[in-house]
Amino acid sequence: QVMEFYCEPCETAMCRECTEGEHREHVTVPLRDVVEQHKAALQQQLDAVRSRLPQLAAAIGLVSEISQQLVERKNEAVSEIGSTFEELETALRQRKGLLVRDLEATCGAKQKVLQAQLDALRQGQESILSSCAFTEQALHHGTATEVLLVKKQMSERLSELASQEFPEHPHENAQLDYVVETEGVRKSILNLGVLITTSATAHKTVATGEGLRHAVVGQPSSLSVTTKDKDGELVRSGSASLRFQVTAPDGGAAEAEVQDNKNGTYELLYTPRTEGDFLLSILLYGQPIRGSPFRVRAVKASDVPPSPDDVKRRVKSPSSGHIRQKAVRRPSSMYSSGKKKENPIEDELIFRVGSRGREKGEFTNLQGISTSSSGRIVVADSNNQCVQWALSLWVGARGSRSIRGARCPPAEGGRAPPARHNPLVPASLPAHVALTALTGHRGWAAPSLGQCREASPCPHGAGAGPGPRPLPALSPLPSPGPHFVAVNNKNEIVVTDFHNHSVKVYNADGEFLFKFGSHGEGNGQFNAPTGVAVDANGNIIVADWGNSRIQVFDSSGSFLSYINTAADPLYGPQGLALTSDGHVVVADSGNHCFKAYRYLQ
Repeated sequence: QVMEFYCEPCETAMCRECTEGEHREHVTVPLRDVVEQHKAALQQQLDAVRSRLPQLAAAIGLVSEISQQLVERKNEAVSEIGSTFEELETALRQRKGLLVRDLEATCGAKQKVLQAQLDALRQGQESILSSCAFTEQALHHGTATEVLLVKKQMSERLSELASQEFPEHPHENAQLDYVVETEGVRKSILNLGVLITTSATAHKTVATGEGLRHAVVGQPSSLSVTTKDKDGELVRSGSASLRFQVTAPDGGAAEAEVQDNKNGTYELLYTPRTEGDFLLSILLYGQPIRGSPFRVRAVKASDVPPSPDDVKRRVKSPSSGHIRQKAVRRPSSMYSSGKKKENPIEDELIFRVGSRGREKGEFTNLQGISTSSSGRIVVADSNNQCVQWALSLWVGARGSRSIRGARCPPAEGGRAPPARHNPLVPASLPAHVALTALTGHRGWAAPSLGQCREASPCPHGAGAGPGPRPLPALSPLPSPGPHFVAVNNKNEIVVTDFHNHSVKVYNADGEFLFKFGSHGEGNGQFNAPTGVAVDANGNIIVADWGNSRIQVFDSSGSFLSYINTAADPLYGPQGLALTSDGHVVVADSGNHCFKAYRYLQ
């Protein structure tokens, strides 16, 4: 049969008989009408696929070039290794010859002294033997006349020999030892030379920090580069080939410096000398890192708004429910949508929920936040004195979320309500969740879960019901008071010390282990830290309230990186927690919402 028709639902050609048979209820059109459409669609797909060939060719060329460079560098390194050890062998032979020559010279000098002493002793010995033999010959065989004639001469000679000093004590010694410390040299030789390389790739490596967002004329600006491998894993060794170039508005080069932290992160510093747009180019092994080049506008110091430090001197802790937070927003000119486009940092924001108000899905100075394995997010709304939770949350798409809320019930005669009314502890949490027993606490944590669970103070008393046991008393207790707490997989207690700008770590018995952080805006510094969480690898994530950022540290407190919040900057972040799939949700109190950011562990 001749194929004359086309069934659109079945996407197949057919004959007239089939149109009246199994396809009689389907939409059919003449085959010649759709052939050209399909040809055009296929041609469009073909062109789209073919357009990728130049990109692939360029990628093949680049990767091949790197592969060739790697082989050439290996051959150069082999030659350098050979030259190094040849030079060492030559040096060893030279040292051997010098030691033998010194040995011969020292031995010869000692022998000369000893030989002179031997000559003197043998001469004295010969004089005594000859005088004694002559005297004995005269005594035993000489006549009386002969004895009298030689008596005076022999007596004087014997008296002289009897009183003569001879070098009877050795004028030298026989010590001529060879001492060498071979163990240290052997170890040095065994460890001689090191091969330096990293697995860092430019397209996964990221830059973060205030220096990417704004700069002040005449003042150093800094940013941090965190190197990552092809899988997005952190590279923990330094010495990568990182080039930082800053181009001023007039096209000239500005002052720029790279500091290697030797842990896979790098501190980049530059100082703008004039107003205007600066271009920051960051190359890793000759390739631009993610988002590079960046554009940054430098402004005069007089145009910069008051810093969070200046504001914090005038207000109390942002988590004090009766005091309105007054942290200053950064100027819109630095964070306008136009600037984001000119400075393309990858958008790490996943979603944002909430706005200011008193209705469901609205917040006023929210502080605590927690998550569950089922995807539920629970938020403590301080000024509205209620807890709200979001249902059916998932990572990967933006949009609104279903919000439910519950307000704290009125106090019963001034006493804490029964456990079933406790507004800060969701009923779905396990019974062994422990609450902090710290005056003025703002967080609670679950031992052995490794996840931070934050909440705000409730006038009716958090954790009043039976079941949870309190965390151990911490010694020494952060003063004037801790803010948030988390527990890692070792059951160590991690506490943010808001007023002392640090994070303190205690063991399971509450004994102090160590602290990290200081007051400032640099990497690893804080301006009043608040929320804290611990991921599955033991890394510590800290909300830096005064600096409006989130920092990441390893389990020992060493700075690793920032979480990229540039797409929707924070404004006084408070509690934070990790979702079941490892991302970060944070209570953005100044913006009266909570946000989820991508967190690559």
